[in-house]
Amino acid sequence: MTTTRCHIVPPHLLRRLARDADPRVAQIAERTLLMGNDMVARREVRAARSGPRRDNLGGTGLLPPDVRDRGRAARPAPTDPTVVRPEPTDELQPDSGAVSPKRSIYDAQRKQELPGVLVRSEGEPPVADESVNEAYDGLGQTFALFAEEYDRNSLDDQGLPLTASVHYGVEFDNAFWDGEQMVFGDGDGEFFNSFTDSVDVIAHELVHGFIQFTAAFTYVGQSGALNESVSDVFGSLVKQRVRGETADQADWLIGESLFTDKVQGVALRSLKAPGTAYDDPTLGKDPQPATMDDYAEMPHDEQNDNGGVHINSGIPNHAFYLAATAIGGNAWERAGQVWYDAMTRGGLPKDADFAVFAQATVTQAGERFGSGSPEQQAVERAWQQVKVL
Repeated sequence: MTTTRCHIVPPHLLRRLARDADPRVAQIAERTLLMGNDMVARREVRAARSGPRRDNLGGTGLLPPDVRDRGRAARPAPTDPTVVRPEPTDELQPDSGAVSPKRSIYDAQRKQELPGVLVRSEGEPPVADESVNEAYDGLGQTFALFAEEYDRNSLDDQGLPLTASVHYGVEFDNAFWDGEQMVFGDGDGEFFNSFTDSVDVIAHELVHGFIQFTAAFTYVGQSGALNESVSDVFGSLVKQRVRGETADQADWLIGESLFTDKVQGVALRSLKAPGTAYDDPTLGKDPQPATMDDYAEMPHDEQNDNGGVHINSGIPNHAFYLAATAIGGNAWERAGQVWYDAMTRGGLPKDADFAVFAQATVTQAGERFGSGSPEQQAVERAWQQVKVL
């Protein structure tokens, strides 16, 4: 059985630090890797305890499908210059008839015992701890994207409460979803900053929970790379929506605030230009490919990141970037809707490869926007450009 480790920092970066960094950071990296191993078993138990995943139709939603789709069809086109969209917030207004998140933020107090001490609950004002407030806001902003844009009630579409623990471990160089909750480390301060500093990192890890309740991609090979890619895609969409950026305005970076100034790099990954996010003497060069020409064939074991799931995810990541920028406007509105539909309505198997997922997005683009529509053509062309189709 292949173990599942959905951490934002891939193991190859931590191994570089454990081998090449100064003794203090090397020890932190080694400890982070060992702590990650301990969390694998815990995550599998918690994910199993959360119950069987929803069917691939994605559940009932907040409204009947016919009413929901009629409402979406009645919306003005995203490119209509007369439309003034409200600024997105991390709070859903109770008088709008929409659902609200149920957030609980805990302080792990630099221990490895979860969840820790409760420090902020839903509706309570900000506290003095910046990491607590960043986690609270990031969870709310992710909830808001799925609820307001895709009519989804939390990760499981049934109002799942959102729990997060900050200050996990001593200088822990990672963040992860453990099957039931979010966990954030503080970073080593030498190469990595706090893992609550980037809203797309918070969203990325939370989206692993959404995947758990929908397609539940097996975390190995191409299906594992899809698991990472879908998390990157929606993590980027949360950040873009918070900033009010169109597809053309966005930077398409994942974890742009994670690296300290010491690192020669801008982020962990780039959807726009995979393989260019960093090139550092200690961390090495970003190994992500942008097309199947450079697909990394790797053994499907833990030492090789379960077949390079954090590496080959650059290919579907780039396909989404190409589709979103070709479609234009706000990426979460049409391109994001297609990816969401593929995840919830596409009938995807757990071991889906890139080609299966690509075809699901092409099909869902046709279902949503019409056969031969510009949206469907853009999606199909994107997968052709990365040489999956």
